[in-house]
Amino acid sequence: MDVKQQTQKKIANTLALTVTIEQFEYPKQLDHGDLALPCFRFAKALKTSPQQIAQSIKQALQTDEMYTKIEVVGGYVNFFFHRERIAANVLLAKPVTPTHQGTVTIDMSSPNIAKPFSMGHLRSTIIGESLARMHEHVGFRTVKINHLGDWGTQFGKLISAYKTWGVKEEIENNPIPELLKLYVRFHEEGDEEEGRRWFKQLEDGDDEAVQLWTWFKSESLKEFKKIYQRLGVGFDAITGESFYNDRMGAVVDVLKEKRLLIESDDAQVVPLEEQNLPPCLIQKNDGATLYATRDLAAAIYRKETYEFTQSLYVVGHEQSLHFTQLKAVLKKAGFHWPDAMEHVPFAHSLGRQKDVHT
Repeated sequence: MDVKQQTQKKIANTLALTVTIEQFEYPKQLDHGDLALPCFRFAKALKTSPQQIAQSIKQALQTDEMYTKIEVVGGYVNFFFHRERIAANVLLAKPVTPTHQGTVTIDMSSPNIAKPFSMGHLRSTIIGESLARMHEHVGFRTVKINHLGDWGTQFGKLISAYKTWGVKEEIENNPIPELLKLYVRFHEEGDEEEGRRWFKQLEDGDDEAVQLWTWFKSESLKEFKKIYQRLGVGFDAITGESFYNDRMGAVVDVLKEKRLLIESDDAQVVPLEEQNLPPCLIQKNDGATLYATRDLAAAIYRKETYEFTQSLYVVGHEQSLHFTQLKAVLKKAGFHWPDAMEHVPFAHSLGRQKDVHT
């Protein structure tokens, strides 16, 4: 039983009422505690004010060694956990005997090729690795997937920039900074049409374009590998967006067969009004597929390949709508497993962020 459940049980015993996990809140500011309980909903049943209820909870639990402090703020009771004591209890707990629980895929890290490894990617890496170790500890098989950002028009721009200003030796000696420098210079001096032309050639399998793209990717992965080695993190699959290029057509075909696609603003979309969601963009009228199409293809591939019992996506909170739409589209298409998919969001760090270098 975790500390939140223990707190719930103690409060329920104190008030002689039903108290649920969902009634607790996490304070937005660290100095307001680790956990909070608003007491307003108990006032009618107990025929007393929320402030008095909060005070009675504090009085009953304030000598408990699990807390360093309990505060009453208005009708809220805020709990500050004794972190050292809780950590010690976890370390001294009886080891769990692992039993096979199924397979969990974990989409984690996922940096962008030819760009610096950001704080967001670092957080995804660490959270994903932690989740993998915890799941493995209790008997799950985990599949850690590094879903690289390795496709898109930006690579046509990068190829154009390299062809115009690039020096091979400089990139080999200092890959990420030099590739980023070329990309920035392209946006200052480059020809956008030329960038689009090179990406079209890459999509069409042009030998030179593919060779340069493969080289950029290889040099970037060498740098990322240094970071992963320092963190002690490895992956079971490194399959970026490009891996799903030849699988997206099948996704579009399924959506067409199910008659889920409609035309809207020069694009094919899946309407999601019934789910109170904006439409999910699937394909532009020029045939180009979009971010959601790749993730739909990736989800189907992972289910078919790994037969996951749970699929985790350790991605920033700004992608929450995207993953909600993703699950909704899969359900409309008749798949029975989207509820096994879960977005594990994390917030941006406050203050100035710096890219992670090796």
